[in-house]
Amino acid sequence: MPDFPGDDSPIALNAYEELAERYAAQIDTKAENAYYERPATLTLLPDVKGMRVLDAGCGPGSYSEWLISHGAEVTAVDVSPTMVEYARRRLGPNVAVWLKDLSKPLDFLDTASFDLVLCALVLDYIRDWGRLFQQFYRILRNSGLLVFSVGHPFTDFLHSKRPDYYATETVEATWTSFGIPVVVPYMRRPLQEMIDSIVNSGFAVEKVLEPEPSEELKRKCPRIRKGLSKLPKFICFRASKIQKVTSISEAAME
Repeated sequence: MPDFPGDDSPIALNAYEELAERYAAQIDTKAENAYYERPATLTLLPDVKGMRVLDAGCGPGSYSEWLISHGAEVTAVDVSPTMVEYARRRLGPNVAVWLKDLSKPLDFLDTASFDLVLCALVLDYIRDWGRLFQQFYRILRNSGLLVFSVGHPFTDFLHSKRPDYYATETVEATWTSFGIPVVVPYMRRPLQEMIDSIVNSGFAVEKVLEPEPSEELKRKCPRIRKGLSKLPKFICFRASKIQKVTSISEAAME
């Protein structure tokens, strides 16, 4: 059974507030993000021109900026006030950037109003995927896409040194790569629970990607590339919304 803490506050908010300035300054060049996770996640996106996209957990706005530059209309949300401020500075006044907690209902967003939800490296800090995925399902139009990336479940299990791979639980890691040591709590869970959460929320899994190092990462960061060539750090998913059929007559019309 999932080991959810009684406290329903955002899991890593304090850590990201502490890191925000350094994170915003480094995220476009930090190797594991800029040259590993981001290129992999972007391969799962369709042509976004003309699409309405929710950047769920936008951080300082790097993905939103990419989406806008490729013709998408973007709405961005994040739970960190400082990250929201950085995103607003980066994206300008014409982009809606909301300070919102993804673990709460997304009732400020209309039903069937988005073509794509992008959620990059955010779900590690969400206790209940099913509840959030149901919200994503609601706001997506029929055949809309959900694309997300998270820590790889096997790698997270190895690094956490926990006794039970099948547990869903809160663990901690000390990050030093942004120049200061910061303890970051996060949720780790097995692959089966990840997939069940997607499917049980009404999505069809289209692709699962365990990224290998990009050519840019190989050139710029050979030391990091060596480790990632043997063990993936992240895993990326693309899923599509399945239209629910509520009657035989509706099914006949399909």
